[in-house]
Amino acid sequence: MNLSVNKQAHNLCFYATPEHACMYLPGRQATTLFADPAFPMDRHIYTQLVAKGFRRSGEYIYRPWCNNCNACVPIRIPVQDHVMRKKHARVWKRNQDIKVITKPPVFEEPHFELYCRYINARHKGGGMDNPGRKDYMGFLGSNWMDTLFYEMKLADQLLAVSVVDQMDDGLSAVYTFYDTNFYKRSLGTFSILYEIHEAARLGLKWLYLGYWIKGCAKMNYKNQFSPAEFLQNNLWVRGD
Repeated sequence: MNLSVNKQAHNLCFYATPEHACMYLPGRQATTLFADPAFPMDRHIYTQLVAKGFRRSGEYIYRPWCNNCNACVPIRIPVQDHVMRKKHARVWKRNQDIKVITKPPVFEEPHFELYCRYINARHKGGGMDNPGRKDYMGFLGSNWMDTLFYEMKLADQLLAVSVVDQMDDGLSAVYTFYDTNFYKRSLGTFSILYEIHEAARLGLKWLYLGYWIKGCAKMNYKNQFSPAEFLQNNLWVRGD
């Protein structure tokens, strides 16, 4: 894969980890490629890296770099061409009573409490248990990226927070957490639809959703948005 970026980043180095257990496919070994965390990163360089399949977790930029496996496929939605499916239109309509407020990436106790409840309900025992306040902000934020928190409320009740990075040409979905008691609202789906809506409203081209992984049930939702594009052999290809 060609990792070249513009001359601003010609000194950017990448480091591959030793093999470790894959967190998505049981019984598989994975290798992760990290961009040098000491490099002076900015939004413009990160935009290029995301287009080459990288993601951000806090200050760290990474992508899968596995031997003999290419199951993790970067996926993005061309938001100006997005066509809402009937089931998504129902979710969108169902949640029109939700008020969404765009906030800066600063710590708020109600957000953190909702995050902890969500992790306990959906990812208990998965390595994210019992997060501290610094862990929480260290995971979602960074010192060099333009990050937004979409706070979603029903009257005065906090239902969800969707975290995105605003890049030069698109939004990148970082993480979404929500009140799982409101499962009938399909808040995860609504959050993606809102991100698509916002990216289009801002005149951007893409919503990046990270990786779609065939055979991983918890990633199946990502290819339900149409059309979708997948990074294959260093080229973005529109799916069927």
